[in-house]
Amino acid sequence: MRGVPRSVPGAYRRVVVLAVVEIVVLLVLLGLLLSRLGVWTAGRPALAPPRATWGPAHDEVDGVTRVLLRRSRPGPDGEPVVLEERVFTTFPADDPAWETRFTEAMAGARFRCRYLDAEESAG
Repeated sequence: MRGVPRSVPGAYRRVVVLAVVEIVVLLVLLGLLLSRLGVWTAGRPALAPPRATWGPAHDEVDGVTRVLLRRSRPGPDGEPVVLEERVFTTFPADDPAWETRFTEAMAGARFRCRYLDAEESAG
């Protein structure tokens, strides 16, 4: 058969490899475009905000030391955001037994904060 040209195996292989490379490049470009448009990220649920926790704190106002229970959570910048503040106990700042009263009050406040955290996480 002289009129039928023979196909060259090397040329066919090059065409197939080139087509596969083109398809891979197109898929990569499509993936980059879709990720830029937010198609894949839109279906993901947003992360839940960090859980608020109770912690002891103290301050002095008008010569009175206050031991506080603060409910806070980390804000977007990492700094705590105070959601609620309760006065646990107060005593005069010039009390001769201030150190003892303060130490006992802070221990009681820490215990109460653990209790409040456990109560909130239970239900």
